[in-house]
Amino acid sequence: MAKILQLNVTANWGSTGKIAEAIGSEVLNAGWDSVIAYGRYSNSSKSQLIRVGNKFDVYTHYIEQFFRDNEGLCSRAATKKLISQIKCINPDIVHLHNIHDHWLNYQLLFDYLNTTDIKVVWTFHDCWAFTGHCFHFVSKGCDRWKNGCFDCPLKSEYPKTLVDNSRSNYALKCKLFTGCKNLTVVCCSNWMAELVRESFLKDKRIEVIHNGIDLNVFKHDNYTSRVGSQFNILAVSNVWSKQKGLEDIFELRKLLPFDYQFTIVGLSEKQIKSLPEGIKGIERTGSVEDLVKLYCSSDVLINTSYADTFPTVNLEALACGIPVITYRTGGSPEAIDSKTGVVVTQGNVDEMCLAIRKLRNEPLQSKDCRLRAESYFDKDKCFKKYIDLFQSIL
Repeated sequence: MAKILQLNVTANWGSTGKIAEAIGSEVLNAGWDSVIAYGRYSNSSKSQLIRVGNKFDVYTHYIEQFFRDNEGLCSRAATKKLISQIKCINPDIVHLHNIHDHWLNYQLLFDYLNTTDIKVVWTFHDCWAFTGHCFHFVSKGCDRWKNGCFDCPLKSEYPKTLVDNSRSNYALKCKLFTGCKNLTVVCCSNWMAELVRESFLKDKRIEVIHNGIDLNVFKHDNYTSRVGSQFNILAVSNVWSKQKGLEDIFELRKLLPFDYQFTIVGLSEKQIKSLPEGIKGIERTGSVEDLVKLYCSSDVLINTSYADTFPTVNLEALACGIPVITYRTGGSPEAIDSKTGVVVTQGNVDEMCLAIRKLRNEPLQSKDCRLRAESYFDKDKCFKKYIDLFQSIL
């Protein structure tokens, strides 16, 4: 019986945490053992959970990387304890997700993994693994990651730092990650896979497995065109920043009359207080049921992110029968086709505005949106592919 250990910053919380949970469920369904180690934030899980470090470790990691630009190189004691636990668990496969974000020391982890015969699968939810600092470089049009990072244009953005060690960080990652002889990289989108094939990991085995969602949760009971006196526009994100296109939505509000209603989910209390007139703001909801109701009461989801690998909000909207208008950003356009949404030029608010108006006048069919979700993004089908991958590796 195989034993799979997953590592992610969260457990059954947030997009990557829920993905790890779904994969863990498939592992258990296969009759294997499933363990998930996480850094912070968790909900109950079918898998065995291991907490790595504590709040103090996270805070000190934040502080140290702020002054030294060494994200993922702190949390030493917590990582050493995790390595001891890995030795006790003796997993057949270690499946990595987001090992950055202030909770783990990747140098200690790979110094250990690279001396073992443990098979390593790493799902890339962003670009951090092959850059010297950032999670996504497309917002700055940066291509330094292709040859060695330096003079990072994103050092003042998350994770913010006072210095620039991107060159040495890049060199260390290259050495450690290419030195993992048993590494398989899984990309959540074809877009990400193309980037990895240009990175220092180009010689590793690279697979594409799209994210999936629970179609029994994200659904709409009545797939008929929604017609009314107003057109409801929804935007959803875990956090909202300039990179997520929040200011673009403010510009859209100016361009459209008030019978176009905007709702933004995932805002902070401070952001909600400063919203322009005609935009309803909602804090991040922990209730999936409430989120489904918001999807089902909307006519379209807009995705204005400037950097995203394969956003699950697009999939959730399709499953609830509403089309998606997205910027041509990362893997976001891969979620839709001409029957289920519109792709517009990144940052072109006027083009986004025209697409919204067109969908109101020429609505796409809810049944087509749902069908696309059922055909391509059913979690039971998508995450079963990980079991096939694990079996092929073992």
